[in-house]
Amino acid sequence: MVSLRPLPAWLIRIGGALLFTAAGARSQIEDASARAQLPEFKIIPAATSAELTPTNGLPIADALRTWTVSHGDAGARRYSALSQINKSNVKQLAEAWTFHSGDGSANIQCNPIVVGDVIYFPTVGRALVALDAATGAERWRFRPEIPARPGLDDAPARRGLVFWPGEGGAAPRIVFACGKWIYAIDPKAGKVVEDFGTHGRTPLPTGGSGVGVIWRGSYVVAGFSGDVFSIDLKTGAQRWRFHTIPRDGEFGAEEWRGSSHEGANPWGGLSLDDQRGIVFVAVGAARPDFLGVDRLGDNLFSDCIVALNATTGKRLWHFQNVRHDLWDVDCPAPPSLVTITREGRKVDAVVAGTKLGNFLLLDRMSGKPIFPFRLRRAPASTLPGEVTAPYQPDNELPEWLTNPEIKLSEITTRTPAAHDFVMKQVERSTIGWFAPPELAKPMLYRSSRGGAEWTGASIDVPTGRLYITSNDVLSKATVYPLDELERDPVMPPTAGEKFYQQTCAMCHGPARLGLGMVPPLVGLRHRMSDAEVVAQLKTGKGAMPPQPAMTEAQQRDLLDFLMRRNQPLPRRATASTDGRPAYFTVPYKFVEDDEGYPGVKAPWGQLNCLDLNTGKFLWRVPLGEYEELTKRGIPKTGTENFGGPTVTAGGLVFCAGTKDEKIRAFDKDTGEELWSAKLPRAGTAPPAVYEVDGREFVVITASGGGKIATPTGDAWVAFALPTAVK
Repeated sequence: MVSLRPLPAWLIRIGGALLFTAAGARSQIEDASARAQLPEFKIIPAATSAELTPTNGLPIADALRTWTVSHGDAGARRYSALSQINKSNVKQLAEAWTFHSGDGSANIQCNPIVVGDVIYFPTVGRALVALDAATGAERWRFRPEIPARPGLDDAPARRGLVFWPGEGGAAPRIVFACGKWIYAIDPKAGKVVEDFGTHGRTPLPTGGSGVGVIWRGSYVVAGFSGDVFSIDLKTGAQRWRFHTIPRDGEFGAEEWRGSSHEGANPWGGLSLDDQRGIVFVAVGAARPDFLGVDRLGDNLFSDCIVALNATTGKRLWHFQNVRHDLWDVDCPAPPSLVTITREGRKVDAVVAGTKLGNFLLLDRMSGKPIFPFRLRRAPASTLPGEVTAPYQPDNELPEWLTNPEIKLSEITTRTPAAHDFVMKQVERSTIGWFAPPELAKPMLYRSSRGGAEWTGASIDVPTGRLYITSNDVLSKATVYPLDELERDPVMPPTAGEKFYQQTCAMCHGPARLGLGMVPPLVGLRHRMSDAEVVAQLKTGKGAMPPQPAMTEAQQRDLLDFLMRRNQPLPRRATASTDGRPAYFTVPYKFVEDDEGYPGVKAPWGQLNCLDLNTGKFLWRVPLGEYEELTKRGIPKTGTENFGGPTVTAGGLVFCAGTKDEKIRAFDKDTGEELWSAKLPRAGTAPPAVYEVDGREFVVITASGGGKIATPTGDAWVAFALPTAVK
């Protein structure tokens, strides 16, 4: 196997010191004219015919009739070979059972597993339960140790679990992560397997969230906050560990130049080619988000798909999408294994969607792209101390879910008021293809809720088609000097702050961050002079009325507050030890119109079918509905969604995760909606498909909440055909 480095060494050097106005001056600004002299495009060649990996013909249909690992199988395909529920009878699908855990109300993001006639999944009260898969009757409940102040990863089986049948005298077990532990549970009794680790659990140093894979008696799992681990399933001992941020002397360490070595955590998860012994890891963005002054370089292995030897943990190859990520556009879900047709023959590949909106479709053995992968010259930064990557992905095939370049023609025209409301936000912001953050100016981008998400894709194994949900939502982040932070709350407010809170905060926000179409005042001193502010106070501007009643003393106090003069020091306002500028960000805001709908043209949520054989979409349909807009005569817009699809041999794609709290079935060939049902709460995870005593079921969490912010509950719901129909 060969190692693939997407950018040659000479290009990395051009992208570094040579693009500074003064090489090595860490507080200088990049030389945009030097960047402009680089070629506009670079191409990473596609794998040649001789380099394509011939398929080994696996998996076979019988291996895809069970659901003993979250996402259906170790290849993260979410494909079921069951076909009892199909296009001809799906309209008769009805609720088979509903289970209420009764231990709280919260968001669940787990795709469950089924072993024999038992289904296993977590509850909102941070327990793991086993139910009769045919009736929904509870068999046992296990609650692992939870810290007093739990974090995201302290939810058991937060995004998945797996069944191990045991071997060599070791008993079967259910394996999952909870916080900084891996647990092994007896699937029949619901008690810990005592000889695994210490009393049924073993340390996972960086925490766990996603489901792992099983390889020759080991559990390979991605750490929530970094690295990949192999754990012996019999003893709980660690077999190997791969560093997703390279340590000194390791391959890629030179791509982290600076004091910050954070992020690159494989929170999206991993998958396994269990015939070739290769683990494929989706690695997240470098941290901090939106700021790279302390982590110059490409920041390997952030935003990468990394292939590891499953036995040793050694890197086989990697492919990086975004270099020196300043937009949080990482690889958020397990890569899916796929077999496609190229040049008239079947070849094995791996595919991953990204938050950026593109797809990485790579040969499984070499990591080389199936289609030529184009890179485009990217803008230089105007932020002192920042060094952007000279090239970013602009591949032509596979086609993109969303375009990372925001265009004015895409701004909502739902109503004239909505358009004007959003345009006022856009006009004071930075937009453009990979436009980097500017000081104290909002940056609009598509990532944190755009493109692909953690729910990932499903693969129609026989055809090589990929099904994936997507969102089109504009995100917003702003970078400010560190001394623009709000004061330490233990310090008293100045007269200017008191006057601001009484007079200005109702429109500009208590923290000066702006509200709706009203602009922020953080960083005002970098945009306006005292005289300009005084003039605007006298005459007003836009929706801001004149302020004739303001006294000179009040005006002086307000100016001192807004321009950050004579203010108590912010809690974190400490200068960099080497004289470089220090910043903070206000991240993850979203551009909405005057009624709270997304600020771009619909559809805002879609279900998509991509033919990986050609790299082109076969169909794309809106996913979800705002009924109040439909009643106003507006065509279905789709809604923001976090659920993810599952595809079956019955010709169906099942999907939920929408704000209207429905689960739907679509014709996998045309995208036509064939069936829907209202859930108790939104289904914020992909459905699972299983069979008990010859009867096929579709099951999904219905707990709501999460990023779509619908009401929460505690339900799981299973659907099946009436017994007379099956």
